[in-house]
Amino acid sequence: MGSPDFSVPVLEALVSAGHEIVCVYCQPPRPAGRGKKDRPTPVHARADAMGLEVRHPVSLKSEEAQAALAALDADIAVVVAYGLILPQAVLDAPRLGCLNIHASLLPRWRGAAPIHRAIMAGDAETGVCIMQMEAGLDTGPVLLRRATAIGAEETTGVLHDRLSAIGAEAIVEALDVLPSLTPHAQSDEGVTYAAKIDKAEAAVDWTRAAVEVSRQIRGLSPFPGAWTLADGARIKLLGAALAPGSGPPGTVLDDAFTVACGTGAVRITRAQRAGKGAQDAETFLRGNPIPKGAQLGG
Repeated sequence: MGSPDFSVPVLEALVSAGHEIVCVYCQPPRPAGRGKKDRPTPVHARADAMGLEVRHPVSLKSEEAQAALAALDADIAVVVAYGLILPQAVLDAPRLGCLNIHASLLPRWRGAAPIHRAIMAGDAETGVCIMQMEAGLDTGPVLLRRATAIGAEETTGVLHDRLSAIGAEAIVEALDVLPSLTPHAQSDEGVTYAAKIDKAEAAVDWTRAAVEVSRQIRGLSPFPGAWTLADGARIKLLGAALAPGSGPPGTVLDDAFTVACGTGAVRITRAQRAGKGAQDAETFLRGNPIPKGAQLGG
């Protein structure tokens, strides 16, 4: 049970490990692209290519939907970024229940956007937990966890792909030794919630400290993308590193796209103009010169 790109390696790993996938559940196709034609989710498309049965109910709350799932007589459900609430009847349907792959070190960053929030908060590490699902939001006991350091210049996009691969390996391992795993209840201490990303968070405030600006830019890359104004035009900032320098906040300090913050400075490493593709900073500046002394922001 999964929908986005993050879930695809998990499906592939389960099949490669020899598990019988009796059915794949994902979000329904939705309008996308210029033609606004219905587009299947990445998991749907991959499952189709693998010849697996796919179901995409709008909800699992109806007795009909729950009965259809129960009729599969599944041993276990693997849930990863599915996007629908699972009622208790669904959680109870598989013989061994539902296992969730969650991209944080629970109980830190329960909820919708754990990868973004870990980077934006400046966490030194994150990871993946294999969790026995229950009715609460990411509150179930943890069966297995895998930690990984967050790189100083790592973006959500890069970390997303790493955690997806870690999750795929971890769930295969967990299923192999499931009877021997001991569920560990989550601590009541250290609980944080990873609220869904709001586009209102994306405007860069250059008066903030450089370390905070860097985390914002990296945490919101590639989506929705932190942004600023340069000569009245909005540009997305998709990569950043801390850099030496100081000056009035928002001032471009050199020809390498170093920008002064409230304290310290950041060097922009990747950027994007509206309607254009993302580019590394050197390429971007060749087509979109931002001279030393320019002022960024509203």
